[in-house]
Amino acid sequence: MIRDDEHDHPLLPPEVLRALDIDRHSTAWQRTVDITTTGARTGRPRRIEIWFHKIEGRWYLSSTPARRSWYANLLAHPRFVFHLKHGIRADLPAIAVPVPDPTERRRIFQHIVDDFNQPHDPARVGRAQHVEDWLAASPLLEIRFAA
Repeated sequence: MIRDDEHDHPLLPPEVLRALDIDRHSTAWQRTVDITTTGARTGRPRRIEIWFHKIEGRWYLSSTPARRSWYANLLAHPRFVFHLKHGIRADLPAIAVPVPDPTERRRIFQHIVDDFNQPHDPARVGRAQHVEDWLAASPLLEIRFAA
């Protein structure tokens, strides 16, 4: 698992680590990245904009409850490119790892929902989120940055 210390992830430049060091006070702008996946059916590159999350020293991709083609793409082809684009530009090779354990999913989604439901709403979600909705229908993948 990726952790937040120098022994558990590839050596990333300090400016990249700073850009990845988001928390509950981070703005929507700071949370926004692009990812390039490989199409599950087409095999073609697909680039989308998405938010990432950092929870307990690990990075995740998720989204509000719905079926997502990016998720299907990453399940079929877990290698992707994580594009930092705010404050620093960097294209980071990564691997998407599913999070199947229900207890772990609940814990991670609870962090995400609590973050989105803050009174000052730094992520600008705009409406109350519920962990049960996320558990039922949201994709969740851990991001492991490749060397």
